[in-house]
Amino acid sequence: MIVEERSVEEIFRSGLIGDLPRWARWAALATALLALPSGIWRIGVALGLTLGHTDDGRRELVGDGAAGPASMIMISLLTECAALLALGLVQRWGRSVPGWVPLAGGRPVPRRGVLAAAWTGVAVTAAAGTPFAAWWALPHDGMTATGALVVGFAHLPLVFWAPLLAALTLDFQRRTRPDARKGERPPG
Repeated sequence: MIVEERSVEEIFRSGLIGDLPRWARWAALATALLALPSGIWRIGVALGLTLGHTDDGRRELVGDGAAGPASMIMISLLTECAALLALGLVQRWGRSVPGWVPLAGGRPVPRRGVLAAAWTGVAVTAAAGTPFAAWWALPHDGMTATGALVVGFAHLPLVFWAPLLAALTLDFQRRTRPDARKGERPPG
């Protein structure tokens, strides 16, 4: 069997929507990666590494039982999954359910549902990410000075999540307007 080698760029482009601006492709990729540094940090702390905390600071953050580490890992996974959903605003699967999905494959994704979820995501990420812009102005008990710096840089990308997602959502909204598609009414 001959396996065709394709670059990440070729794989990503193969699922793109045709009328997509170049900036939107890069913004979607960036948005999908923004949660990664803080997620990696969170998983490291959950696995027992101090990663900038004193021993007491880590224990206060995570707790002594298994629930603390498990919840930190779950938050990291859910956050990254939410960040990956930004790709749906530029990929075909944001407009129609992939064929391999049982019972729903090939059906259009309701435009209003996509927009409602995306705008809700903008509000949530703005509320959650914006405070990290002031990270260095706040005291951090239970952390070393270097640790506060590292944790700040790991979480700083979250500040950019809401504006990038808002730009992608506006672009999706513009591209899927009924009058933007030659009179064709978009699904939903």
